[in-house]
Amino acid sequence: MKISFLLQNAYGIGGTIRSTFNVAGALAARHDVEIVSIHRTGGTPKLPLDRKVKLVHLIDQRADTGADRDNPLLQQDSTHIPPVEAKGAHFSALTDKRVAEHLARTDADVVIATRPGLVMYLAEFGQDRYLRIGQEHRIYGTHEPNIRVAQDRAIPHLDAHTAVSDADAATHREHFPGIKTKLIALPNGVPASEVEPSDGSAKLVVAAGRLIPVKRYDLLVKAWATVAAARPDWKLRIYGRGPQQAKLREQIDQLGLNDHITLMGAHSPIETEWAKGSIAAVTSREESFGMTIVEAMNCGVPVVATDCPHGPGEIISDGHDGLLVTNLDSDAIAKGLLKLIEDDELRRTMGRAALVSAERYHPDAIARRYEELIASLGGDTGATAKPAKAPASGTTADAEPKPAPVPLSKMLRRTAGKILRPLRRGVAKPATPPVKAVLKEIVRKPLRCTASCRVDAAGNIVVSVDRKGLSGDKLSLTVTRRKEGKPVAVPLRAPADPKGPWTAVLDRRELKLGEGRWDLHVVRGDDGARRRVVSHLAEGRGLVELEPLTGAPFTWWVPYPTVDGFLALRAWHRTAHAEARAVRQDKTTVTIEGTLHGTEFTADSNPVVVGTPRVDTAEKITAEVTVVDESSFTVSLPYDKVRAARSVGDEGTIWDLALRLTPDGEPIKIARLIGDIVDRNKTDLYPTVDGVKPYFTVNSDLAISVPAS
Repeated sequence: MKISFLLQNAYGIGGTIRSTFNVAGALAARHDVEIVSIHRTGGTPKLPLDRKVKLVHLIDQRADTGADRDNPLLQQDSTHIPPVEAKGAHFSALTDKRVAEHLARTDADVVIATRPGLVMYLAEFGQDRYLRIGQEHRIYGTHEPNIRVAQDRAIPHLDAHTAVSDADAATHREHFPGIKTKLIALPNGVPASEVEPSDGSAKLVVAAGRLIPVKRYDLLVKAWATVAAARPDWKLRIYGRGPQQAKLREQIDQLGLNDHITLMGAHSPIETEWAKGSIAAVTSREESFGMTIVEAMNCGVPVVATDCPHGPGEIISDGHDGLLVTNLDSDAIAKGLLKLIEDDELRRTMGRAALVSAERYHPDAIARRYEELIASLGGDTGATAKPAKAPASGTTADAEPKPAPVPLSKMLRRTAGKILRPLRRGVAKPATPPVKAVLKEIVRKPLRCTASCRVDAAGNIVVSVDRKGLSGDKLSLTVTRRKEGKPVAVPLRAPADPKGPWTAVLDRRELKLGEGRWDLHVVRGDDGARRRVVSHLAEGRGLVELEPLTGAPFTWWVPYPTVDGFLALRAWHRTAHAEARAVRQDKTTVTIEGTLHGTEFTADSNPVVVGTPRVDTAEKITAEVTVVDESSFTVSLPYDKVRAARSVGDEGTIWDLALRLTPDGEPIKIARLIGDIVDRNKTDLYPTVDGVKPYFTVNSDLAISVPAS
């Protein structure tokens, strides 16, 4: 059976794309599956797609090479799609034309449309010779009225229309009494996670999604003020980008929660971040499904979610694998979070149950439900042999003639020849090596290295390199500091399981890495071939609660994927280090709470913090330090003292802060290095109060500034 999914743009990263890719890949194990992307805006999809799924496009709008980027029909309005939907999905007169042509000629047995405009196209241009199925990824009553009216007209012309929750499917049935279209629920498919699941020990709550009004992150921030007052040792991270980011930043600043809530920005893949948390939070006003809920559960993280329409209540079994709390109620959210924060055993038990519950949303399970739906509509769901590769989209090709069948007598002669010919030749070995063997010695396969890494219980980084891209002997992993070019080699060991990955261990007690960013390569000893390692998963869960090694020097490593997709390592190496655990601001003073590493306070210590200006026209700032114990300290800097030391004129002034054990001692930089975050300057942000702003530099060192007036 051939199944064809219609996607608006397969080159984005939305939830509909992810779900379609997941289910299409599962169906492709037994069927001929294609995804038809109406638009093509990139070279390759940003999300992983099973190789067995064929991806084609109808309109090529790539910025530099797209054949349709200047087509005048793109500027003409669609005559079939309501303006709001057409604008949001970039439907035009050209999409009208191309989709109609495609639906007229497709050889699919089933066509599945994945958004309202595509449902409308399928109803208008679809053919009776294939099954037509529409999907609803939102909630029935949430569409703009003109879109709702047009989609309501389209649904009765389909064979089936699916919602992602039972409740929304019931709503559809209420609005379409007596129609022949089958209206059922089919949830999104979410694959099992590859990361090591959470063990529930980290004092961290994680939320993730687009920063948009419907997600109600403002309620989560408000709730966290209550949580932080009761349990200041727990932190909240919110992952994602969106139009609400500035408002959330302002809300966090006003509540003084900068050291309690971190806006992390977008992160992909998100599963490594779910696994760092012990609790997940979902505070949406409404959720048609809730892929983030299943993603978190797949990582062994119980979810505290608002019991909003419709998804959370159908995914979470309240009190078993998560908690449902009153919708739009920040106090209820805080109460639910504190219930799991205060009960370690309940939290861990729910996390284990969440792992099991998430299995019902595995793409294979959802694919079987699609097959059941298709069978109920009269479709043939038997597995089909894959056809020969079709010609490229937009081209035609004459069918190749089938070869004539081979007569039985000739088949017997061929078989006998294969047996007798080697006997006639004898068994003498050739005097020279076979050509293939010679070529193998001359030409080696190129290295193609993809790896994941994980921090083990000892704090070492275990790098696992996929064996598919490796060849040859004497392989090693090297780490090379940028701009230096002197690699440090670590043995790359072959697996006991022939199908397993090769592994290397970066031992933090043995390996000496200078401060900076280090790139990872695989090197083949036979011929010196060297290839940079592509990142698959960089798991930092083990760093969240990890403590530095005792003694000097202070060292810390954080593995991470680079913006261009390679696996890298950021290292800090300092004789001594003062960790800024907290930076607290009130109306008159900024106070730093810190911990000393690599050295300690003694009875003879007379510590001070010195702020060294970056310009000669400003004065140094000095403040006495309060020693809490042999390694902990606090220091306060009054704003008026900072402003008085600024340079003359209107230009801003920056001071770099360092701790001295004695007024004349060596400076120890105050920084925030411990943990799993690579760039603190992007995440750990503070407001300007009374003209003074603390911040972390690109090296994660603490500085203080008086911005230009």
